[in-house]
Amino acid sequence: MIELEGLTKRYGEKVAVNNLSFTVRPGIVTGFLGPNGAGKSTTMRMILGLDRPTAGDVRIDGKHYHQLKDPLTYIGALLEARGVHPGRSAHNHLLCLAQSNGISKRRVHEVLDTVGLTAVAKKKAKGFSLGMGQRLGIAAALLGDPRILMFDEPVNGLDPEGIHWIRTLMKSLASQGRTVFVSSHLMSEMALTADHLVVIGQGRLLADTSMADFIAQNSRSYVRIRTPQRERLLDVLQGAGITAVETGGGVLEVDGGKAEHIGELAARHRITLHELSPQQASLEEAFMRLTAESVEYHAHTGTPPAGQAPAQAQAPWGEGWRKG
Repeated sequence: MIELEGLTKRYGEKVAVNNLSFTVRPGIVTGFLGPNGAGKSTTMRMILGLDRPTAGDVRIDGKHYHQLKDPLTYIGALLEARGVHPGRSAHNHLLCLAQSNGISKRRVHEVLDTVGLTAVAKKKAKGFSLGMGQRLGIAAALLGDPRILMFDEPVNGLDPEGIHWIRTLMKSLASQGRTVFVSSHLMSEMALTADHLVVIGQGRLLADTSMADFIAQNSRSYVRIRTPQRERLLDVLQGAGITAVETGGGVLEVDGGKAEHIGELAARHRITLHELSPQQASLEEAFMRLTAESVEYHAHTGTPPAGQAPAQAQAPWGEGWRKG
């Protein structure tokens, strides 16, 4: 279990994390979301004792990170997969970590096999692709067989097979009763992986709730309808006190979850329906709605006015640059 209480981090006048309190519980995958610059990476670094909080407290199974003896056996983390000496082989990198934490050599072979790197175990890390480096970072997190796992952008560089593998792995770890805390910008993956969400914006807590409740509370649900008898259906719905909005292409939309009632009305009046489908916003839509006022770095689309440099020239670091 990871417990944060009033966690705050300031860099001069900049408040990166602001009075953050939440608990990451075992047995489920907890997703950690927020716009760029929200303070996610800073929060994770404070959990691991890499940054010192300005105020507040964070504990791992009731202890501060520096109090943990052989910390890799308590918590394994992937924050920066490329944090490997390029001249070391995958095997030797993991062996050094194992020896520093009292972990057996046999475990090194086990995690190399788990992440699919056995065939390249003796190769130097400098020759690894981004995906191979990511797998090595995941192997390091698993090395101590810890009860708590923390991953920052774990699918970076992975191919579709690798993405499916890490998703299945995280779910499996949680099903074993472990604490799994994962940050990602890929909403589609988070929707398939996480059971619970912690969402922050500008360093503040915005949501701490289940995936289902988060989407329900931050999105619009409606029923989509298509019928060749549109005018007749509109009259029937109006008579029943139901407001339908025409959205173009012969599609009608009714807010709320009234699909069964609409279907019964149509059947009673012998109205043919070509489509009657409840619609729920995606995690991405719900996230965008909740965090709209917390986005620190806005991109602009379209052609710049005459005489103005393109956005890429004004921001040479490009979209790949992230903060927080």
